[in-house]
Amino acid sequence: MDGGALPAKTGLSGDELAALLAQYFPSLEVELRDDLLRYKCNENDEIAMVRDLLLKHRSTQGDLGRWLAAMIARRAIEPDHLWEDLGLRNRGELSRLLSRHYAPLAARNVNNMRWKRFFYRMLCEDEGLAMCTTPVCTQCNDFNLCFGEESGESRMAERRRDQLLEAARQQVTADWPI
Repeated sequence: MDGGALPAKTGLSGDELAALLAQYFPSLEVELRDDLLRYKCNENDEIAMVRDLLLKHRSTQGDLGRWLAAMIARRAIEPDHLWEDLGLRNRGELSRLLSRHYAPLAARNVNNMRWKRFFYRMLCEDEGLAMCTTPVCTQCNDFNLCFGEESGESRMAERRRDQLLEAARQQVTADWPI
């Protein structure tokens, strides 16, 4: 995640992030600074709407479903594919996560639409709005944007590769006699 406080980028308060880390990563023994623990999320209406959509359709109970909804909604406002913004390896991982924790909503994505677009489509339909200007998606000018290819290397994998290549270049430069 680029820049900013970790709780702000996750969509969780500092206390929620600390509870998540303690529950699911106890061996890390991560201690958040006091200023991060006191952090309260200032979510906008868009984030709240996506989070509430997810919560309305969740298939798992407890804190995890609530935390995931907050994280997914917060990352959905970022510019890249949602699976990339969540740090997942590919779209399939995101689909499995959504199918497990938000099964009723995931089951409605029968055309395999990109998840961010699908969430917004569901929000529009709930409000009685139409997203496409034509009545049939296959005739819509945005069809390829909604249903296009999402394969390729994730941003995290790309960054890691670039870091490794740069480290190798520096090593070669350091070892090469001048």
